[in-house]
Amino acid sequence: MARGPVLVTGGTGFVGRALIARLLQDPATEVVAPARAPERLPMTVRGVRIGEIGPATDWSGCLAGVKVVVHAAARVHMPDDNTSDPLAAYRRVNVDGTLGLARQAAEAGARRLVLVSTVKVNGEQTLPGRPFTADSQPEPGDPYGVSKLEAEQGLLRIARETGLEVVIIRPPLVYGPGVKGNFATLVRLVEKGLPLPLGAVRNQRSLVGVDNLVDLIVTCMDHPAAASQVFLAADGEDVSTPELLRRLSAARGRRPRLVPVPPGLLMAAAAVLGRRGQARRLLGSLQVDISKTRDTLGWRPPLTLDEGLARCFNDNQGELM
Repeated sequence: MARGPVLVTGGTGFVGRALIARLLQDPATEVVAPARAPERLPMTVRGVRIGEIGPATDWSGCLAGVKVVVHAAARVHMPDDNTSDPLAAYRRVNVDGTLGLARQAAEAGARRLVLVSTVKVNGEQTLPGRPFTADSQPEPGDPYGVSKLEAEQGLLRIARETGLEVVIIRPPLVYGPGVKGNFATLVRLVEKGLPLPLGAVRNQRSLVGVDNLVDLIVTCMDHPAAASQVFLAADGEDVSTPELLRRLSAARGRRPRLVPVPPGLLMAAAAVLGRRGQARRLLGSLQVDISKTRDTLGWRPPLTLDEGLARCFNDNQGELM
């Protein structure tokens, strides 16, 4: 099916770059990408210069002829955010900016909008063996998660009012070559071969490789059963933090050096250092169940966890969505 030009926001970011690269594998696909620095986009992309995303953003310069919009741009989670009113700052971009884009896209004749949201809409942690599902009651625990939930709810209202098809994807930690953040730190530690006090951790976490996430986004761009649905994304194999470090070490050809320090002691030390959030992500569990994604879309992650981890060493970085 000819889908016409595809609008990708966040095209200079991690997920946006990977998505554009995937779309450009089809010479018949035209990609339009609004960006503050369009010169950073591939030459074959129609870049449109645009300022900061917010309630007054004018998207008209990049919506002509577009039938599918993938909205990957956002004010992302920042653990050390010192903004005086973080929720207002997140809402301006993630809620007002997103809903403005959706309304203008509907008026311009777009058929579908795919939102790259976050599992933080569901919450910050799960009990081991009790993963979030796509139908779990949302319980965001920070301003970022709250803003993304409000964006999702607003998009579904616009869908009912205008007929614009909305698809929502909530990924957990996204990893792969070319990203920055918490996962990058783990990769650097593995490369340095330093001893890590995480050998006694018994958590379970879901991850999604960027190639798997992009494959799901592309599926959701056209699949007839995706409209008005919320999908969780993951590689389909959950691991503990020590097991993740073992897998990363194996991918790099190194032996992990894991020291069994009690998790309670690690959490106490993190609290003293003001790193409680980072410790929670290393020590706690966060699992997602992608059964609905598999069953509704017939989708399977194309890469295994080990294949995705091996790709991290192409450019040792990673981020938490």
